Amino acid sequence: MTILNRLEQWKERGTISPAQHALLVGRVQEEPFSLFLELNILLYVGILAFILGLGWTVSTWSEQLGEVVVLVVLTTLFAACLGYCFSRAPAWSPAETPSPNLAFDYVLYLGCLVWSVELGYLEHRYELLSSQSDLYLLATAGVFFFLTYRFDNRFVLSLALTSLAAWCGLSLSRWPGQQTEEYRLYAILYSLLIATAGVTLQRRGLKPHFCTTYLNVAANVLFWALLSGIFQSQDYWVWCLALLAACGLSLAWGLPRRQFSFVAYAVLYGYIGLSASLFRLSSMRGTELLIFFFLTGTVVLVLLLFLARRFGREA
Repeated sequence: MTILNRLEQWKERGTISPAQHALLVGRVQEEPFSLFLELNILLYVGILAFILGLGWTVSTWSEQLGEVVVLVVLTTLFAACLGYCFSRAPAWSPAETPSPNLAFDYVLYLGCLVWSVELGYLEHRYELLSSQSDLYLLATAGVFFFLTYRFDNRFVLSLALTSLAAWCGLSLSRWPGQQTEEYRLYAILYSLLIATAGVTLQRRGLKPHFCTTYLNVAANVLFWALLSGIFQSQDYWVWCLALLAACGLSLAWGLPRRQFSFVAYAVLYGYIGLSASLFRLSSMRGTELLIFFFLTGTVVLVLLLFLARRFGREA
């Protein structure tokens, strides 16, 4: 009996659904399936690898190559990327605008990263704003926001929000060892600011599809700040209550809109925060700690898998 016959029997018995039968038959018959997402990720990773190599080359060989050569190459590459994008971009619209071709988004992303490398080299070499170097971050955020809304690109929006966070003094390298109460308050203020901006722009109809990106960045910054308070502050219970409130808001936003990421944030960050609070109250050590992590971690993982499958079925 062939595999196709067995699949037909399973469908008739109700062992598999018609949709599952069609999918499995397609796989057996070697029908083509989409690799678009995988190729997308590989291309973006390739661009990041190229930029890392470019940055290493500039930092290592700039003395041998000379300042003029480095600046000409970086400026030419940046100008070529922008020229390509401006020459092929459709007319601007406040609504979602599809890319004109497959290469467009990658060229734009490459240009933005080259801009960052060039600014970093200028500051390292000439120290033009040594006392106010954070202005480079603000300028970079401004350029990235302009390119985001002109060319409708979520990846560039993420770069803009990251640059703005860095200008505000926020950095993951300071978590959890160097965060103060003031630092955490700045992080919370930043997250509330960009969340409000995202929702406001959505309601005004200005690239409303960007709202999810704003809220994802805001949620992660907020949760990291609250977790640092639980891990470091003497008044950790206050931060724990704030974390629970944030988890509730994340669930209230994600569940009715079928946005699994916000549900996952509430589950994962809530689990980490509650576990940390419990450890500070208990005397669990060694084997007890491992057993607790194994059991509770398994429950959380199963819960996330269940929710992911449920969201997938109802999408």
